[in-house]
Amino acid sequence: MKRNIFFIVLALTIVVIIFLSMRLSRDTTEELEILTQTKKGVFKVEIISAGELDAKNSVNIEGPFGLRRARIWEVKIEDMVDEGTVVKKGDYVARLDAAELSDRIQNEENDLVQSSSQYTQAKLDTALELRQERDNMINLKYDIEQKRIALEQSQFEPPATIKQAEYELEKASRTYEQALVNYDLKVEKAIAQVTEARSEMLEDKRWHEFLQSLQDKFNIIAPEDGMVIYKRNWRGEKQGVGATVRAWDPVVATLPDLSKMISRTYINEVDINYVSEDQEVEIGLDAFPDKKLSGTVVEVANIGEQRPNTDAKVFQILIEIHESDTTLRPGMTTSNTILAEEIPDVLFIPVECIHSQGDSITYVYRKTGLGYSKQEIKTGISNSDETIVLEGLEEGDILYLSDPPGSEGKNIQLLSSS
Repeated sequence: MKRNIFFIVLALTIVVIIFLSMRLSRDTTEELEILTQTKKGVFKVEIISAGELDAKNSVNIEGPFGLRRARIWEVKIEDMVDEGTVVKKGDYVARLDAAELSDRIQNEENDLVQSSSQYTQAKLDTALELRQERDNMINLKYDIEQKRIALEQSQFEPPATIKQAEYELEKASRTYEQALVNYDLKVEKAIAQVTEARSEMLEDKRWHEFLQSLQDKFNIIAPEDGMVIYKRNWRGEKQGVGATVRAWDPVVATLPDLSKMISRTYINEVDINYVSEDQEVEIGLDAFPDKKLSGTVVEVANIGEQRPNTDAKVFQILIEIHESDTTLRPGMTTSNTILAEEIPDVLFIPVECIHSQGDSITYVYRKTGLGYSKQEIKTGISNSDETIVLEGLEEGDILYLSDPPGSEGKNIQLLSSS
């Protein structure tokens, strides 16, 4: 009797173990079968890219425009208020390094002292020379009178003596007339010398005054009210203290108009054909994850560029934000979802369902009853999450999101044979 009870208990135990094993195996299989269903409806082609906020309009805070005239090609920013500082018109913003300009001013002061001295010397030299010439002409005039008197007194002398006196008077007259002509020439020469010396002095003086006025402009002030935003160089780096301001690009910082903002983003060359002006954009902010904004594509670059630290060519896109929000600040990171196209009444599936064999066959794992098939499909365009299916599937088909167990050796059901 005890033996029969033992066999009955043993049999029940084995049945329970088999039941639990089958249940566990079924649960494990169900856990591995991550499934989804084909959908039919409006398919949205969306392009997602990260961007950065910037003001649509801004006023440049610029350094002095006379740098090129002063032959100073670049200067460093010696001091600058912190980025984000709110300033009023006329407030201090930055100071440029004036070391090179100070050397120029010192050299020009030396030149001005020298040219002033040369101008004074020219006036004195010409005054002395002309006075000497005037004295000489007075003496020549006296000489003519003496010669005339001598001629008058020689009337009773032999003809030869009279003739000699006439020659002496004529010679003295010619000398006097020549001295008058020479005096006029020397006056013109003196005027030219003094004018030249005066022009050089005035030029040095004007240049010195210009350099001094330029030095005053090395303290940069705000042209308008606003928030100071540092300028960025071609690598996207902010130009703060120690950065270089160049004569041909004197912008030190900007004062953005925060009432109108744009998102500046870059689209890969693979996707640029889907982007055009006037497309609607959904905009998210990393700083405020719960805040959603809307915008419109207002500019698409015609020429691609290569951004730092990347090999791909990208095109700059400007998106104007519709909303005006006081919390928006230049430099904030944005997530831009551009609605490139909407296609109605199409069948589409998640991109995770799609597999490929070589470059020619695209297929999915479709659930069929208790099993599955490896079905070839023909696909259309894709977005970041889903792909349009043109052939091979129907609405409501159940698909695997991951490879089912033992799928490696299963044959693909081709479109031509399905």
